[in-house]
Amino acid sequence: MPQTLRIASWNINSVRARTAIVERFLREEAPDILCLQETKVADDIFPEGVFRQLGYNHIVINGQPAYHGVATISRVPVHERNVRDWQANGEARHVAVRLDNGVELNNVYIPAGGDIPDRDENPKFGQKLDFLTRMTEWSGDVAEKTILTGDFNVAPLEQDVWSHKQLLKVVSHTPIECEHLDRLQKASGWVDLARQFIDPEEKLYTWWSYRARDWEASDRGRRLDHMWVTPDLKDKAVSHRVHRDCRGWTKPSDHVPIVTEFAF
Repeated sequence: MPQTLRIASWNINSVRARTAIVERFLREEAPDILCLQETKVADDIFPEGVFRQLGYNHIVINGQPAYHGVATISRVPVHERNVRDWQANGEARHVAVRLDNGVELNNVYIPAGGDIPDRDENPKFGQKLDFLTRMTEWSGDVAEKTILTGDFNVAPLEQDVWSHKQLLKVVSHTPIECEHLDRLQKASGWVDLARQFIDPEEKLYTWWSYRARDWEASDRGRRLDHMWVTPDLKDKAVSHRVHRDCRGWTKPSDHVPIVTEFAF
C-alpha cells in the first residue's frame, strides 16, 4: 500500500513569536512533516512542548539566537540529522533528515541578500550568490530520492512576481539570482513541484511584504518558497497547495505555508 505523506514548508519569521499560528496551522491542516525556516531561536529554548502535545514528537533543529534557524517537525519517524554550511560562516540555514522510506528531506533557508543587487556594494548579495554556488556543487552529487524545500529567497519565473519588469533590479528576481537558481535546478534535474500542479503562466506567490498597507488588495507578492524533488520522486507528488489565507491570520509571517502531498 502506498504511504501518503503531506510535507509542509513555512518561513515563520520567529517561531516563538508565532507559535499560536503554527499551532493553528497544525491543528487545521495536520501535515505529517513541517519544515520551518527563520525560527530565530537557539536549540536549547526551541518551544518543543507545543508540538509534542500535537503529536509531533520527532523534532530536528538547527538554530541560533535571534537570527536564521531551521527546524523539521514530524509526527512520523525521521533519522540521520545532517547539517550543511553552504554559507561557510556557521549560520544555521540547513538541516536534513532521512525518512523511513529512504527519502532525504532537506530544509533550507537561503540568504535574502540585502537590498542592493551588487556584490561589490553589498556583501550580503555576494554571500547569497556564493551560497547558491555551493548548493549547486552539492547538488551535482545528489543521486536519488531527495526533497529540497524551504525559503529560497528567489522568485525565478515571470509569473512568480507581481511585476516582472519592475522587479528585474530588485533582489529576489534579478537575472543573476535567477541564473544561479537555474544552475542549481539543472545540477540534479530538480523538479519544481508547484509549477507541475499550477500553470507557470498563472500568478503564484508565497510572500507579501509587511510594508503593504493592504497586502491582499495590492497583491504585490513573490514566490520565494519552493518544494523541489529529484526526478525519481516527481510522480510521487499528488498535489501542491499554497496556503494564502495564513497571510491574513493574526500576527502573521510575511510568508505562507506550502504543502505537497506525496504517495510513496
